[in-house]
Amino acid sequence: MKQDEPIVDMITRFTDIINGLKGFDRKFTNGELVSKMLRSLSENWNSSRMLIENTKDINTYPLEELYGTLMTYELNNAETKEKTRRSKEEMKEPPKKQIALKSTNDEGSSNTNMSDEELDDLVLLVKK
Repeated sequence: MKQDEPIVDMITRFTDIINGLKGFDRKFTNGELVSKMLRSLSENWNSSRMLIENTKDINTYPLEELYGTLMTYELNNAETKEKTRRSKEEMKEPPKKQIALKSTNDEGSSNTNMSDEELDDLVLLVKK
């Protein structure tokens, strides 16, 4: 299996190879096919491989059920990775800047009544 290859692509490639070998009158038992499929999984699949090898009888475990198990594992693993990626992105967001403005009760006041210091502060605020 290639690194980061979807399991469906790997299954398709595996099936093509097996069918080609069957064309040359090579016979495989179900146990051989399941064993070969598990051995061809990449290191990312070690936990799933070990679980299947330890809990199932490889000689009687249907190849189609193995395919379904691997596809389900990949789908669940992809969802978990996506949630982890999103939470990491949210944690990396810089804190949002907050601005507090001075308020007055004078309805008739205008900008001309501002002191030079207040006007400079306002100019800096607008520039940012």
